[in-house]
Amino acid sequence: MTEFRKKLERSINSLEKWVEDHEYMAYEPFDGLSSPLRALTFGSHFLDRILLQTIRQSPINLRPLFGVKPLPSTKGRGYMAGGYLERYKQTVDDKYRQKALENLDWLMENKSGKFEHYTWANHFPFASRGGRYSADEPIIVWTALIGQVFLDAYELFGEQKHLDVVKSICNWIMKLPREETASGACISYHMFKVASIHNSNMLGAALLARAGKLLDESGWIKVAREAMLYSCSRQLPDGAWYYAETENMHWIDNFHTGYNLSSLKCYIDSTGDEQFRRQMIKGLDYFIRTFFEESGRPKYYHNRTYPVDSQCASQAVETLNEFSEFDERCLPLAVKVASWWIDNMQDRKGYFYYRQYPLMKAKTPMLHWSQATSYRGLVMLLSELEKEGIR
Repeated sequence: MTEFRKKLERSINSLEKWVEDHEYMAYEPFDGLSSPLRALTFGSHFLDRILLQTIRQSPINLRPLFGVKPLPSTKGRGYMAGGYLERYKQTVDDKYRQKALENLDWLMENKSGKFEHYTWANHFPFASRGGRYSADEPIIVWTALIGQVFLDAYELFGEQKHLDVVKSICNWIMKLPREETASGACISYHMFKVASIHNSNMLGAALLARAGKLLDESGWIKVAREAMLYSCSRQLPDGAWYYAETENMHWIDNFHTGYNLSSLKCYIDSTGDEQFRRQMIKGLDYFIRTFFEESGRPKYYHNRTYPVDSQCASQAVETLNEFSEFDERCLPLAVKVASWWIDNMQDRKGYFYYRQYPLMKAKTPMLHWSQATSYRGLVMLLSELEKEGIR
C-alpha cells in the first residue's frame, strides 16, 4: 500500500500541473456543437445530434479538423476547487486555499446569465435524444455539484459569500418544475420543461437536504425527501436504477449510479432520515458487484465494459471513498480502480485519457470529464488513506 500511496501522490501532482499549465481549458466530450460546421446542420435537431456524436464518439480527436477549440469549463473549475479544498485540509498549505478561492470567484463571475440565481451551464450548446439546449441553459447536475463545493468552502473558511451562493442555488432548485406522482416528486433536469432523470433529481435533493439542515430550511428538506421518495421507490429489485423512467432511457451505467448513491448518502447523513437506508445498502451492493472487473477496470454499463470511460473511474473512486467507513469492501476497491486507472490511462504528460475501446484508446485531453473529476477523486482517496494511517 505504501508504494500505491507514492504512485497516487505522483499522479495527483502531475495532473495538477497539467491542468494549471493549460489554464483550466481543454476539450469536453459534448463540445461538438461549438464547431463552425454547425451552420451546416440548418437548425435540425437530428443533424445536431449527428455532428455532436460524430465528434464525441470518434477515437481520433476530430476537433481541430472541425474547428472546435479548447474552452473554459464551469464543471471543471468546480471539481478543481473541490480538489484544492481537500488538498488544503491535507497540507494546510495556503497555496491550495488560494487556488480554491480563485476558482470559486471565477465561478461566481461566470454563472449563467439566464437567471438571477447562481447557476451554471456548459460553454457550448447541446443536443441529445432528450432534446437540446443552449450554451447558457443551466442544468441541475452541474449546479448542484458546484453548490456542494461552495458549501464545503463555507464550512471550511466561513465566508458568507459562499453561503449566499448556496442559498441562491437552492432557491433556483426550488423553482424548477417537478413531476408530481403518488410516490414522490422528481425535480426537473432544467427549467424550461419537466425532465425527470434520477441522478439529477437526487443530486438536487442532496444539496437541498445538506443546505436545508444547515440553514434550518424545512421546505427544502421536504422537497428533498419527496425527490428521494420518487427515485428510491423506482429502484429496481436488484438495487439498480435506470437512467430515467421513460423507455428510451432504460440503461444502467456506472457513474450515474455513483451519483445516485453519493446523493442518497448525503441526504441521509444530513437529515437523519432512515427511510431510504435499505435502498442505499442494496444500491451500494449492486454497484460494487456489477461495475468492476477483477483488475479494477471500471465497466461502463451493467452488462458490458466498453467504452471504459474516465467518468466511470473518477466517480467510482469518489463514491467508493465516501462509503469506505460504511462497507469494508469500498476502500480496497477504490484503491484497485485508481491503481488501474493511473497505470493504464494517465499520460506521461500528466493528463488522463478520455476512453479505452477494445482496440485503442481515445487520448483526447478533456478538462471536466477526465482531469478535474479524476483530480478530486484521487485527492479524496489520498485523504482516506491518510485517515487510515497509510503512509
